[in-house]
Amino acid sequence: MGRITSLCIEKIHDATRVEEVVGEFVQLKKSGSTFRGLSPFSNEKTPSFYVVPSKQIFKDFSSGKGGSAVTFLMEHEQMTYPDALRWIAKKYNIEIEEEASSDEADEQRSIRESLLAVNLYASKKFSEWLWENEHGRSIGLSYFKERGFTEETIRRFELGFHLEGRSIFYDSAIKAGYQAEVIVQTGLSILREDSSYVDRFWGRVMFPIQSLSGRVIGFGGRTLKSNIKTAKYLNSPESEVYHKSKVLYGLYQAKQTIARNDRCYLVEGYTDVISLSQAGVLNVVSSSGTALTIDQIRLIKRLTDNVTLLYDGDAAGIRASFRGIDLLLEEGVLVRVVPLPEGEDPDTLAQSLDPKELLDYLAQKEIDFIQYKLESLIDNAENDPIQRAEMVRDIVQSIAKIPDAILREVYIKDSAKRLDIEEKSLFSELYRIINSGDRKIEKQRQELSQRNSLVVEKKETEDSRPPSSEDTLMQILLLNGSDEVTIEIDDDEPFRGMAAQFILEELSLDQLEFTFPVYQYIYNAMMKAYSRDEKFLDASYFTRDLDPIVTSVVAELLVDKYVLADWTRKNIHIPKKEDKLSNHVLECVFRFKEVKLKEMISEQQLKLSQTIDDKERSSQLQEFNNLIVLRNRLHQKLNRIL
Repeated sequence: MGRITSLCIEKIHDATRVEEVVGEFVQLKKSGSTFRGLSPFSNEKTPSFYVVPSKQIFKDFSSGKGGSAVTFLMEHEQMTYPDALRWIAKKYNIEIEEEASSDEADEQRSIRESLLAVNLYASKKFSEWLWENEHGRSIGLSYFKERGFTEETIRRFELGFHLEGRSIFYDSAIKAGYQAEVIVQTGLSILREDSSYVDRFWGRVMFPIQSLSGRVIGFGGRTLKSNIKTAKYLNSPESEVYHKSKVLYGLYQAKQTIARNDRCYLVEGYTDVISLSQAGVLNVVSSSGTALTIDQIRLIKRLTDNVTLLYDGDAAGIRASFRGIDLLLEEGVLVRVVPLPEGEDPDTLAQSLDPKELLDYLAQKEIDFIQYKLESLIDNAENDPIQRAEMVRDIVQSIAKIPDAILREVYIKDSAKRLDIEEKSLFSELYRIINSGDRKIEKQRQELSQRNSLVVEKKETEDSRPPSSEDTLMQILLLNGSDEVTIEIDDDEPFRGMAAQFILEELSLDQLEFTFPVYQYIYNAMMKAYSRDEKFLDASYFTRDLDPIVTSVVAELLVDKYVLADWTRKNIHIPKKEDKLSNHVLECVFRFKEVKLKEMISEQQLKLSQTIDDKERSSQLQEFNNLIVLRNRLHQKLNRIL
C-alpha cells in the first residue's frame, strides 16, 4: 500500500457523516440539530457527548476529547490516521487512491499484505473447520465447550481448529491461489529438506493473534493429545508481520475497556484472557506465554498507566510476576497484583466464580507490589537475617526502577514502616542502587522523564483555558470568518469584506498574538493562507487536523452545549450574533486589544519600578503614558459600540 492521495483524503472527508460513523459505536439520540449520548471514553450517567452533523464534529465534555469522525476512530478504536481513513473509505465504498512510492517500499508493503491475506484466509479456514467440519466439531468445538467457553465467546475471539493431515492447510491455501513461498513465510507451513510441505499446527485448536487494529498477524495452537512428545502450545514464528515481543493477545478486544476503565489486567495465557473476558473482566490481555517485554508494556501505556498482574500462584508464576513488576515500574506504570493461591490460575479462578463474585474478588484481593513481594518472600526470610536483608534489597531494587522521584520516596517510607527498618537505611540503599552505574536503568529513567515532561506540557496545553477574549475572537474566525461584514472605525473609509480578513489585518498591524498555543497555531495557519491569497481556512479544515488536541479544542468552540429556549412564542426576540455580526466582530477585536493593552501596561509598570537610571525611566514613563492614552481611546470606542 502507498500513501493515500490528498485528493482521496478530501473525498473521504467530504463523504463522511460523523453521526453515522460515531453511531456505530455510541447510542445517539437526536436533540434538536445535534445528537447526544453517553461518553464512550468514561463512565457517566448523564450524557455529555455531543455530535454536531452541521459541523461534522463530536465533542465529549467528560473526557475533553473532540474532533472529526477520523479523530473519533483514532481515539476510540486506537487506529492510526491512515487506518481510520481506510475504515471510512470502506464504509462509504470509496476506492482508495494511492501515491506512487519507491519500488523497495512497494515490495515491502506487498510482502506484508500478502502475509496478512494468508493469515486472514487461515483464520477463516480454521473457524470453518471448527464449526462446519464433523471432525472439527467433535474434537475442537467440544474441547472449547469443555473449557467452559460459550459459542458467543468462541466467535468473539475467532477460535478455530486445524484439521489433522500433514499438509491439509497448505493444500487448501495453494488451491485458493496463495503462493507457497508466502504460506511458508507466515509459518503456517514448513518447507522440508525433501521439498515437501508440512503444516505447523495440524491437529491443534487455534487462537488467532490480532494486531491493535484487528488484523490477524499470527497464531497460537494447542495440542489436544497428551501422549505425544510435542510442545503443548506452539506460536507462529517471527515474520514480517508478527513479532511476539510486540504483541499482546486480546488487546484488540480489550482496548476500549482498558481506556475507559483506565486499568489493564495482565495474565500469561490465551485461555486466561478468554475466561476472564467471558466472566465480565473485559480489560484483560496476555503476553502469550512469553516473558513480558518493554514493547508490550508500551502498548499498554498507550491506553493506561495502571496495570494489575494476575499470574499463576506457583513458584514459576511468582518469578514471572517479579520480572514483570520491575519492567513495568521502569516504564512508569503503577503496578498492583492479585495473588492467586498455589495451583490456581486466572482461568480456573474465572471458571469457579460468577461475574459479580469475580469482580469482588479482584477488588478485595488487589494489593500493591511491595506488599505482594513481602508476602511472597517473607516465609523464607522471616527467621534468617541474611535472607531478610536480601528481601529488603530486592524490594528497594524494585523501588529504584520507578522514574518518579516523589513516588520512590513515598514507597521507601511505606516500606520502612512495613519492614520496621529506619527510613535512612532504605534511602541509603536506594541511592546506592541508583548511583551504582546501572546505565540502562538511568537511561530509561531519563527517557521516561522526557516523555513525562512532554505529556505534562501537552496536558497543560490542553487543560489550561485561554482568556475569554481569545475564545470569542477565535470562535468568530472559525464560524463566521468567511461572512461579509461592514465595519466603520472613526471617520475612515468603512471596511467591507470577510470578517476573517478584518481580524487578521488588525492583529497583524499591531503585531498581536494569541497566548493560547492552539489558537496561535490556528491563527498562524490562517495568516499563512491569507498572505498567499489561498482559500480561507475555516473550522472544517482544523477539525481534520492530525493533532487530537487541536481537533478537541476546535470542537469545543463549535459545540453549543446549551441551547436557548424558543422565546419567539412569547414575542421576545433575542438577536443572534450573526444578525449584528459587524458590530460583534469590531467589539471582539477591541476586547482582544484591551486585554493585550492591560498586559503591556502591567509589564511597563514593572519595568518602571525596577529602573534606576533617570533617562531610561523618563523614556519608559513616556511609553507608559502612551499606552494609557491608547487604552482610554479604546474604552471610548468600546462604549460607542456598546
